[in-house]
Amino acid sequence: MPMKKLFLLVVACCAMTAQATTYSYLEFTNKAGTKTAFTVTNLTLNVSGDKLLVTNVNGSVGFVLTELVSMQFTLDKTATAVDNVLDADAAVQVYSMTGTCLGTYESLLDATKTLQAGTYLISNGSVTQKVVVK
Repeated sequence: MPMKKLFLLVVACCAMTAQATTYSYLEFTNKAGTKTAFTVTNLTLNVSGDKLLVTNVNGSVGFVLTELVSMQFTLDKTATAVDNVLDADAAVQVYSMTGTCLGTYESLLDATKTLQAGTYLISNGSVTQKVVVK
């Protein structure tokens, strides 16, 4: 790689890092238009196959990459804020919005793959989160 391109790449990465530190949330938007915001404290992004694992101080959430349409830093959490996220690999119990237990799954991803479109309460015993499946 020519030195000029390498230098520009380093400068761009430093500028993005400097700007990201002034924002409080990283917001993702999926194809259905659902927005999910994560606090940036200890935020990490990992890609494995077709999945993006987003982790912060509150836990982890996995996204299917082909379902995401945008990602942006923001100052406010006008989106559904993910403050109490579930461990992506932990077993979860799924409940209807009326409180009926619909089953136990090996992970949040397994649950969302098998559920019909709708809104559910998903719990791992210590944390409960509302999840919309489209």
